[in-house]
Amino acid sequence: MIKKLDILIIRSFVGPFFAAFTISLFVLTMQFFWLYIDDLVGKGLDLFTVLKLVGLVALFWVPMALPLALLFSSIMTFGNLGESFELVAIKAAGIPLLRFMRPLLVITIFISGLAFLFANNIIPVTQLKLSALKYDIIVSKPAIDIKEGVFYDKIDGYVIKLGKKEKNDSIIHDVVLFEKNYGLQDNMLLAESGIMRVTPDKRYLEFILRNGWRYQERGPRGTTNTEFIRLGFKEYKKIFDLKSFQMNKTGDSAFYDPKMLSLRQLNHAIDSLNDMDRYYLKKMVTDVNPYIRFARYSDTGWAKVDRSTLKKPKKFNALIPDSLRLNIQEGAISQIGSIKSNVGLLANDYTQKYQSLELHEIEWHRKFTLSVACVVLFLIGAPLGSIIRKGGLGTPLVFAIIFFVIFHLFNTFGEKFARAEQMSPFMGMWLSTLILIPVGFFLTYKAMGDSQLFNQEFYYRTFRQLRRFLSKFRVSKQTD
Repeated sequence: MIKKLDILIIRSFVGPFFAAFTISLFVLTMQFFWLYIDDLVGKGLDLFTVLKLVGLVALFWVPMALPLALLFSSIMTFGNLGESFELVAIKAAGIPLLRFMRPLLVITIFISGLAFLFANNIIPVTQLKLSALKYDIIVSKPAIDIKEGVFYDKIDGYVIKLGKKEKNDSIIHDVVLFEKNYGLQDNMLLAESGIMRVTPDKRYLEFILRNGWRYQERGPRGTTNTEFIRLGFKEYKKIFDLKSFQMNKTGDSAFYDPKMLSLRQLNHAIDSLNDMDRYYLKKMVTDVNPYIRFARYSDTGWAKVDRSTLKKPKKFNALIPDSLRLNIQEGAISQIGSIKSNVGLLANDYTQKYQSLELHEIEWHRKFTLSVACVVLFLIGAPLGSIIRKGGLGTPLVFAIIFFVIFHLFNTFGEKFARAEQMSPFMGMWLSTLILIPVGFFLTYKAMGDSQLFNQEFYYRTFRQLRRFLSKFRVSKQTD
């Protein structure tokens, strides 16, 4: 049964939680736009596309914003209660800390469950749609991606360098264009200025260049008997095919990533990848055994010791006539080369599949780590707020940022270690949780005993007594 105390604590928690969640989601969303601002500005995006992009990015960051919001709001809630001496009154009534933490703990567990359902069902679809939309936006006007003074090689067969671009990204100056010629030297084109634009169907990029030269070397390969051609022009039109930028509209499968899979799909993919050892063992036997023809004769008499005479068999070279020895050696070298090639291909394929298995396992654990992080950070924030007894935005925000940065750093380090195969996916993804859970229990224990862990006056009194002791010790030592 919900009591008045529970209602009081819940009301004190709801407002800071929604405010912290909104601010956290806004900051995390802005982080995305700061990263891709160069690819978005100047694209001429309509309002619907911008709102769709903002919505998808915000949905993607919801599981990360929830732990931060719970941490900040729990510190702020219990800090406000402590600053107004309501915590003192509650404890004076004989109500322990764990009792008035209980309603918020129940809410935190509920939010943690919602975070898991969100990460499992909504985030995969959001990640898929966001990747497709981001790709379409970035390649909708490739001209914007050509930076000033940088060699641009993303168009097949060409390298482009622009000295300067106007603000509208259409008027260009000091153009250098290399056209790859796999026979002789690359063809080169220089122009003082020009206009760069994408055709309405977004299939071609047009360069209308003015006042320049085109250089070309023509002739057969492997000889110095070539001719050099220099062509001057007042206006030159060059069209680039943007097929390399265009996405084949074969469906969303073009953007496959383990992040786009639900827990059930990840389980199915992991089960399939876990069976690869047996698959590659069979494939190794199939691909390599045909080249090891001598293995079928391993149980014949020449490979065994004659136990009656205790004589070792003759060396292999002694069994081969001199006339056949060279041919046999060449055949053996050829077979060894084929075996090495097949084993190398199998090893590379196995390495890629093993890395894919680890990526799937990382995403499997991610489904749980972010939801469990809600509970872990609440167990840190609630007792921390009751210890510091400071409300408002200042002190709670500082402590929230410190502990969230610690959580985020260990979470990032663990994932990096797991991807680099320096840790198992389990240890890497749960590293931050395993480190912060003892911190939460320690702070809860200190808060239950009214610890003065963050009380400035406590440390001031302690150091003052220490200074008095040291001064007395010095005086007694001087008198002696």
